[in-house]
Amino acid sequence: MADRPAFDKAPPELIERFEELARRLPVVERRKMFGYPALFLHGNLVTGLFASSWMIRLPDDARGELLTLPGARPFEPMPGRPMKGYAVLPDDVVADEELLETWIRRAIDHVATLPQKR
Repeated sequence: MADRPAFDKAPPELIERFEELARRLPVVERRKMFGYPALFLHGNLVTGLFASSWMIRLPDDARGELLTLPGARPFEPMPGRPMKGYAVLPDDVVADEELLETWIRRAIDHVATLPQKR
């Protein structure tokens, strides 16, 4: 489609980092979102990659907390079009095994409270 935006590929090392974490989280399902690896719970998106960013779904209070960290920002798959409920993890969080897993588990806990999608 001519009007469909072209997205950059995710760096291989970020994909591997994502897959390493996903292997430790059997409760979630691996699928693609926007052509990138993503994790879903009961049909709802939990987290995923987008170009060179790692995005995550959180409740308002936790997302507000995340957005105070340097490098965190609202997730906008297209400029000016933020996805409600999602933010981009800062590189420092992605690089820290314990912090990354903590934030992802918070996202899983949040998504577990949402209605299941068919």
